[in-house]
Amino acid sequence: MLPVEILPGLLRWTAPHPQWNPQAAPGSAGDWGQSVGSVLYELPDAVALIDPLLPSEGRTEFLRWLDGRIANRPVSVLTTIHWHRRDREELAERYKSTTSRAWNAVPPGIQPRPLRGAGETMFWLPAVAALVPGDRLIGARDGRLALCPQSWLDDVHVNRAGLAELLRPLVVELPIERVLVSHGAPVLREGRAALVRAIAEVHAETG
Repeated sequence: MLPVEILPGLLRWTAPHPQWNPQAAPGSAGDWGQSVGSVLYELPDAVALIDPLLPSEGRTEFLRWLDGRIANRPVSVLTTIHWHRRDREELAERYKSTTSRAWNAVPPGIQPRPLRGAGETMFWLPAVAALVPGDRLIGARDGRLALCPQSWLDDVHVNRAGLAELLRPLVVELPIERVLVSHGAPVLREGRAALVRAIAEVHAETG
């Protein structure tokens, strides 16, 4: 359960989600894998935790590791989407002595990329060319990306075609190499091309 260091200072770990439903209907809003991803990103003067979920087993050991990694630096706990509040309250309380505002205080070196109407803010980490989405992009097979199912968009103002249009500026504006998704496997190279394909697949579906 310890994080994998993708690049120096950029780490990702997975943990079983306590609300995972193995009986969820395929394609439904509750149809997602048991393990979900979280990101730790070290900046010169701070540490960011994006959508952090602590493991249920080995929790004490994980927190001990996390304390050592943070090493009393300021901590910012960032949330991409309201479903991913996860363990942010516990971690913000744990590290409140390092900062006056641990929740969603975006440190220099991280750029929020809100998706207006889709209920999500992705985070762009320019120094490591990494995009961190919440639910709107998911990992697919063979290092590919996919837009989330339509059922995941039922409570927002866009459908899959509209989401594809919201994502298109990211392809134009950002030199994306990595996409560190919460659901599914992360894309660790050629992330921009993977995003282009995911958008094109939606357009092909909708005609």
